[in-house]
Amino acid sequence: MYWNGLSDHLKAQYGAKVYKLALSSGCTCPNRDGTLGSRGCIFCDGSGAFAQAGDIRGQMAAARARVSAKAGKDALYIAYFQSFTNTYGAIPRLRELYFAAMEPEDVVAVSVATRPDCLGAEVMELLMELNRHKPVWVELGLQTIHPATAAYIRRGYGLAVYDAAVARLKAAGMQVVVHQILGLPGEDRRMMAQTARYIGSSGADGIKFHLLHVLRGTDLAEKWQAGEVEVLSLEAYIAALEDCVRSLPRSVVIHRLTGDGAKRDLLSPLWSGDKKRVLGAIHAAFLRDDVEQGSALRKGH
Repeated sequence: MYWNGLSDHLKAQYGAKVYKLALSSGCTCPNRDGTLGSRGCIFCDGSGAFAQAGDIRGQMAAARARVSAKAGKDALYIAYFQSFTNTYGAIPRLRELYFAAMEPEDVVAVSVATRPDCLGAEVMELLMELNRHKPVWVELGLQTIHPATAAYIRRGYGLAVYDAAVARLKAAGMQVVVHQILGLPGEDRRMMAQTARYIGSSGADGIKFHLLHVLRGTDLAEKWQAGEVEVLSLEAYIAALEDCVRSLPRSVVIHRLTGDGAKRDLLSPLWSGDKKRVLGAIHAAFLRDDVEQGSALRKGH
């Protein structure tokens, strides 16, 4: 059994436990401000995940407090701009936020979540400037390679846009982390594994796997309540996840095995609200099934 997990990867690189500090740049998204659409992707609830926009140093203090029970005095941190599209804003303001976040000595890297279609020339120059000071990770929300699914979830850009973004980021010396959602409507295990394999061959350094979950207030919730969308069982999710891990090159770092939404807004599947149980079930299944990252590639499947 083997998979290239982020925690071990970072500990080997930095010699200490590394925690993420979830931050918000206060940016919106072209899928929400009317440029591409106004309702976002069908699964997005518009809450901005865990961080709220505001003074970056205050945000970092609050984020440190959230992990203080786990983090010791020797812990290191990654400043993670998580909410919405964090390159979709005025460059001078973004520069101020990013540099303030990377300023503390115990912050070893900056991670910026964004869209592949929001990496114009000025943004790339800023990210390269940051990368000369500390490592920059850019997280891209691909979710799927299948055009029909991408249209259904209202992603708003084609696969060629993703490919071009990865190529530019890698040429500029940055780390690329790609998000994939398992359980999207109309996709079977084979299609999900195809997406993982594509991500692994695209030049991505890391991947985050997410479960499609239904949150209150989203367009997906309306479709689910109307019986148009089914969500995966825990067993089905794990089976699909195993296929995906086997389809990834061993060099790709797995940043997340599952993603969970805010419990107060979670409608389905309810099993995803117990993260400790879910991770325990995943690890037990990986051990039982002797899951080895990259094994499907070696067998030519």
